[in-house]
Amino acid sequence: MGPLVSLVREGTPKQREHAVFALGNLGSDNAANQDAIREAGGVGPLVSLVREGTPEQRKWAAWALGNLANDNEANQDAIREAGGVSPLVSLVREGTPEQRRWAAFALGNLANGNAANRDAIRE
Repeated sequence: MGPLVSLVREGTPKQREHAVFALGNLGSDNAANQDAIREAGGVGPLVSLVREGTPEQRKWAAWALGNLANDNEANQDAIREAGGVSPLVSLVREGTPEQRRWAAFALGNLANGNAANRDAIRE
């Protein structure tokens, strides 16, 4: 996972977009990969792209975070602790229709079974 996380941090805009998409696919319904992405430091760069990326990067980073948060309490907590709730809420309010879709998906997975995240989303 390390090379993909490095591309998310330091790649060209298109490399970042593709690396985010790859991480999202790898984290989809795969607990071992979800954990490996978190352990490789992938949460922070994904949160950064939701906040500051290109429109496509923002959309796919929200989607990837949603996949990482799905039924994974450690990732749900890590995303909240990395400051991921606020930019996802902002994206739901102000993003494009596709950004809103995936930010809402991510927030739903963050809130599922996680009271601290539900509180953070409400704030």
